[in-house]
Amino acid sequence: MVMFLFLVVALAVVVTAVTLAVVGGGESAPLPETAPERLQDALPPDRPLSGADVDSLRFPVTPRGYRMADVDDALGRLAAELAERDARIADLESALAGARAAAAHTRLDKPEQEDRP
Repeated sequence: MVMFLFLVVALAVVVTAVTLAVVGGGESAPLPETAPERLQDALPPDRPLSGADVDSLRFPVTPRGYRMADVDDALGRLAAELAERDARIADLESALAGARAAAAHTRLDKPEQEDRP
């Protein structure tokens, strides 16, 4: 029984010492407070995004994963640019289809005009 009490007291002393060493100590603590990481290389605001911009994008890690605000901002920017590009592609495809239809119509009309003297 004495040995059991000695082990419990020794365990309590060790746990207390480790806790005080990690938590206590003020400025000279072994685990000082660190400033939260922020997104260093944000997406460039002055030009459209490229594949290299997305490839080089790295989010700082936090205790629960990534900072939601950084990820939400990046995804919002990517979604807006993709929507803009999709709209631009649709406009260009529509213009191309119209130009092809006009060219085909012109080719069909041309032989008839040449046959007429």
